[in-house]
Amino acid sequence: MGDGATRPGLVRPVRLDPNGLSGPTRGQARSRQWARSSHGYYVPSGVDRAGAEQRILEASVLVPRGGAVTGWAALCWQGGRWFTGKGPDGTPLPVPLLISTADIRPQSPIVVCGEGCGPAHVRVVDGVPVTDPVWTVAFLMRRAVDVRTAVMVFDMAAYSDLVSTAEVTERLGQQCSWTGIPQAREALALVSENAWSPQEVFMRLSWTIAGGRRMPETNVPLFDSLGQHIGTPDLLDRAAGVVGEYDGTHHLARDRRVGDIDREEVFRAHGLEIVRSTAGGSLDSFLTRLHGAYRRAGRRTGSRSWTADPPPGWISTRTVDQRRALSADLRGRLLRYRSA
Repeated sequence: MGDGATRPGLVRPVRLDPNGLSGPTRGQARSRQWARSSHGYYVPSGVDRAGAEQRILEASVLVPRGGAVTGWAALCWQGGRWFTGKGPDGTPLPVPLLISTADIRPQSPIVVCGEGCGPAHVRVVDGVPVTDPVWTVAFLMRRAVDVRTAVMVFDMAAYSDLVSTAEVTERLGQQCSWTGIPQAREALALVSENAWSPQEVFMRLSWTIAGGRRMPETNVPLFDSLGQHIGTPDLLDRAAGVVGEYDGTHHLARDRRVGDIDREEVFRAHGLEIVRSTAGGSLDSFLTRLHGAYRRAGRRTGSRSWTADPPPGWISTRTVDQRRALSADLRGRLLRYRSA
């Protein structure tokens, strides 16, 4: 499998050709002009093979009939921005291949899974057979190392509008006796369709699981009494009036830092308490700040001058269904932060 059109800038591996027409001859393959991508397949040596999509394409030629690329690679190939094919330490991950009974020689570019998947859940996208996003997310949530990772998988797939809570709930309901179902169901109770980054997901779960606080909402637009948008914090406990903000390393830049200070002042002026999670910061220090923010919020008196209720005409993009329903023009305008 894997024949057909592909994407600009990517190069599909080829087999040896004694005539040197569709691929290198055996002698040419041993030269510096060619590099072996996997057993029996070659690409020109000038091809940039570091990118996730090129690695996926190279692995896809090994997929036997009835199989498919799955896992992180299937989501990446279908537009999942956060599925980069890199481990926590930045090393490339092998491309997962879903197979049935075919024997594939073990080799570094791939990892093989024999879990069953019917043809209804396999699609060919730009010449590569992949498991569909809903099946893939359910698979990854069941097989994740822990609940937090399972939540992360869902949230980042939903970020790219690949899956919705309803779709994954339905799929898991059809897999009641499959491996990892209890974990996937536990994770499903903690997911969000409107998380904007993995770090934000980790902060939200720390807020609830380690901090013992109610689950905050994600990226809720806030408004003043006149209906003017005052900001969209990463996290919000609207009952307590506490917002959470994640500061990555890019927040250290001078212009960004000034904007963060101004934004924080606006939130405080409207009666909101802020807790920050910082790149490289410890969980204990975050929890100390979290509980301090709740204590301060509890001492506030007077009426609030902010609301999470949008004014008339505001177009919400907080759910997958809402984002999928947007026109191309509205997506470009309302979701421009996603390409920042």
